[in-house]
Amino acid sequence: MDPQTNIDNVLQRKQKLTNVVIGFIFLLSGIEYAVILPTVWMYLQSLGAQPFFLGLVLSAFSLTELLSGPVFGYWSDRTGQTKKVILFSNFFEIAGNFMYFVGISKWFLLGSRLVAGVGAGAGASIFGYLTRYSSSKERVPVFAMAMACRQAGLLIGPAFNVFLRYCTFQLGPFHVDKFSAPGIFMCVLWTLMQFMVIFMFYDLPVNPSEPQHQEHEPLLKQTNIESPLYGAVNCTQEPSSDQDDFLNKENAATLSSIPTMGDHSHTMSMMGLLQEAVVVLLSAQFVTFFNQTALETLVTPLAQAYLGFQDLQNSLLYFLCGIEMLIGFLVVRTISRCTSDRLLLAFGLIICNISCIWCLVFLAKPKGGYGLLLTEFVVGVFLQVLGLPFLSVAQVSLFSKITSEKTQGFNHGLRRSVGGLATILGPLWAAGLTQDLYIMLGVMMGLLLLITVMVCLSYKQLVEPATSEDRSS
Repeated sequence: MDPQTNIDNVLQRKQKLTNVVIGFIFLLSGIEYAVILPTVWMYLQSLGAQPFFLGLVLSAFSLTELLSGPVFGYWSDRTGQTKKVILFSNFFEIAGNFMYFVGISKWFLLGSRLVAGVGAGAGASIFGYLTRYSSSKERVPVFAMAMACRQAGLLIGPAFNVFLRYCTFQLGPFHVDKFSAPGIFMCVLWTLMQFMVIFMFYDLPVNPSEPQHQEHEPLLKQTNIESPLYGAVNCTQEPSSDQDDFLNKENAATLSSIPTMGDHSHTMSMMGLLQEAVVVLLSAQFVTFFNQTALETLVTPLAQAYLGFQDLQNSLLYFLCGIEMLIGFLVVRTISRCTSDRLLLAFGLIICNISCIWCLVFLAKPKGGYGLLLTEFVVGVFLQVLGLPFLSVAQVSLFSKITSEKTQGFNHGLRRSVGGLATILGPLWAAGLTQDLYIMLGVMMGLLLLITVMVCLSYKQLVEPATSEDRSS
């Protein structure tokens, strides 16, 4: 077999194994959320916690993820070693879930979610990795599948709770029950994930000049800086030795004038984050997550007050919502090949606006019989869930295309931090206004209208910048 073919096969195999690991990381993040959330309040009650402590514990995870995301993203950008970032961050997931299992006090439980949240910050590095190793056309399908894996974890998680709730045995000095079982269960899964990362994750070289695949087709196109240099040293006329020395000196001078990643790339990235399109997308990220988590907080008490839903009905509702969202991500993955990111974003915004208007009209002060109330409630939830996959994937994809490729880890860390801030503020806003839904939903509607206007005014800017090849053609 041709040696070049062998190299290509090895690279493809390594890339597939890496993709599998990434899929499992997102899957575990969804499972963790699904197995801990149902019992965390009862766990806190058993430790003598007050109701407000539930909000602290749920926000703790988002808080440390918000802070650690840009740090891990910056680390992976500087070193190009996403594997080490994931291995390091997973130790926090392991330690945090073990602390949750031990659960000696409510404060220890709070600390466990703070520690585990640090580990979740590696998601920024993973999104940066996916950006570097996918073309612009592949970006939406790749991100959609990553998000679909997390959604699958959210659906699988409740199934694990079926047997975790019956756990009652002694593990050394610790007693395992239905409250602590999710902690040790996730601790084991994240430990197994460490071995998958060690043996199956590869930091493949992106630069085609690297020796691993010197003659291999680059996974990503050359940058605008590399292209003229490549043309300069590969001219049709063979240079003489004097010309060759001159070109080498010129190229060395040119290369030395290019800012190194450690010196200037993140500074330039911060400047680039101030451009109009980036501000719009980060604002859309905040509004989307703020409204989503606010409505998630509202759904349970509203369903209980007007429809008499209990644990079983709520579990079934969340399961059906998860199925809808998973299907939505797969639909986005399919249609993204024949439409643009900004059209997906616009469609998602339209659906979310319709959903918020529906909730304002029919759910702020529900009237009618049980059947009518159930219909109004289900339609409102269905519309809200329907728009999320389009908004989420389009935002991430567009953001990755209009920001610097060299600092994608840091960029996604900042983006996820904005989303994390929204997931902290959204539930707090909703929890304080469950008795005054017109104000609560009215502010959410106002935010949606604001971001819709911003997207309309900046619509021409929400597109990937043209490359030198595009301009020449």
